[in-house]
Amino acid sequence: MKIGEVAAASGCHLETIRYYERIGLLPRPARTAGGYRAYAGQDVERIRFITRGRDLGFSLDEIRSLLRLAEDPELSCEDVDALARHHLSEIRARQQELRRIARELERTIAGCAGGRRGACAILGVLQQPASRPSNRRHSENVHRAP
Repeated sequence: MKIGEVAAASGCHLETIRYYERIGLLPRPARTAGGYRAYAGQDVERIRFITRGRDLGFSLDEIRSLLRLAEDPELSCEDVDALARHHLSEIRARQQELRRIARELERTIAGCAGGRRGACAILGVLQQPASRPSNRRHSENVHRAP
């Protein structure tokens, strides 16, 4: 299959497929005599695995680990379970942080009198130092490939 066919079959954009190849999540495919990438059905399955992992919020490094675990049928499910449980606890922590941010933003919006920009409560809050350190994750963990 050519990359366009793989993109259609997997539901993954072809630039994202190229990105996964560059970072080693997807093995570089063989090339045809004309220089086109030649993919197999197992590549489509692997891309679907990666895409589903991203849909569930796993980082690319976590997906890399899951792929290694998935490739060895003799391994116990224990490592996969541990990784998934850790990921779930991170999601719950992010949910709690998002609720805190929403409450703070609601208070800020409620304090806005709708006057002139110079007295804008929202802009004033943004110019103040943060009340708590942020739990932002590294950009790789939250950024999706194109």
